[in-house]
Amino acid sequence: MDFKKRFALPLPALEEELGERLSLIPETDQEMEEQARRYQLSLAKPPGSLGELENIAVRLAGMTGHLKSRIRKKRILVLCADNGVVEEGVSSAPQSVTAMQACNMTRHLTGMSCLAREFHCECRVVDVGIATPYHCPEIVDRRIKKGTANLAKEAAMTRRETLLAILTGMDLAEEAAKEGVDLLGVGEMGIGNTTTSSAVLAVLTGRSAREVTGRGGGLLDEAYRHKIRVIDEAVQFHRPDPADPVEVLSKVGGLDLAAMCGVFLGAARNRIPAVIDGFISIVAALLAKRLSERAGAYFFASHVSEEPGYLIAQKELSLSSFLQLQMRLGEGSGCVLAFEVIRAACTIMNEMATFEEANIQDDYLTEIRDEMKR
Repeated sequence: MDFKKRFALPLPALEEELGERLSLIPETDQEMEEQARRYQLSLAKPPGSLGELENIAVRLAGMTGHLKSRIRKKRILVLCADNGVVEEGVSSAPQSVTAMQACNMTRHLTGMSCLAREFHCECRVVDVGIATPYHCPEIVDRRIKKGTANLAKEAAMTRRETLLAILTGMDLAEEAAKEGVDLLGVGEMGIGNTTTSSAVLAVLTGRSAREVTGRGGGLLDEAYRHKIRVIDEAVQFHRPDPADPVEVLSKVGGLDLAAMCGVFLGAARNRIPAVIDGFISIVAALLAKRLSERAGAYFFASHVSEEPGYLIAQKELSLSSFLQLQMRLGEGSGCVLAFEVIRAACTIMNEMATFEEANIQDDYLTEIRDEMKR
């Protein structure tokens, strides 16, 4: 649906649209996954010797429905929005940095965007809620509102605004599918979004604010303790229902987080593998899985973020990360690196010889293969 037309819809219509679109998310192809496992055992190598690359190839087969996947077009969607909770002094950077860095991304000046250029990866920067003015025509305008309210004092968003953001994210993934994108990364830019993500994760998992909260952009000790207090008090004040991810987002989340959740859901709907970046991204993925269990089967985790809540969310998603590089930048930076790991897995499936093609008798591996199948 057209972005502007949806704005006129009442809340029940938005709820209905989300429900209908969630119902269309397919299961992954288990039969194709099994074919991929068998094919891996036929390749000219000791069974299991390529470790996680083999698992990635098997999962890709299930996601795409093809034994051999090819990554022709990679895209990182960067969802940008401001968070009203920065009024509480929970961030080391001013709110204006959101707009500045969003513009810089379009010029390949940020950590993620210069990596994306190096690895020939498209980067699409989307404004779903930037609060401060800017001039940058390259940014895609999907703004729901100019930043959220201060969740320490009131709900961050209305339920209607939250649904608009989720559906907007789904639209962005739908557009990517129509444009031939076959691998999506989900990044963000929003000062204050480690606070919102920590609050959401605390509600979804029942963990304390202290367990899930990190230092974000580099808070010193006193500011870090203050951030934990703000999150803890906000969760206690709003008491959102953890069984209702939309309510959790509306009370203590953010527009960037909601739109990212939508991108993950839209990717699954279109059978596009979606790569999680860091802490904010993995919380968005967890929200998506809570809205649709089937969607979670389409996610890859790129790297272990230094934020403490990351591993908690990763466990909830039953995923393992490809890389451990002590990164905590966000933006989608880990996605760029993970894309290359996924491409490597595809190369093995597509180009490596089987034992038969390599003229090698593989009878000596029968026992090992039988053991691996058990």
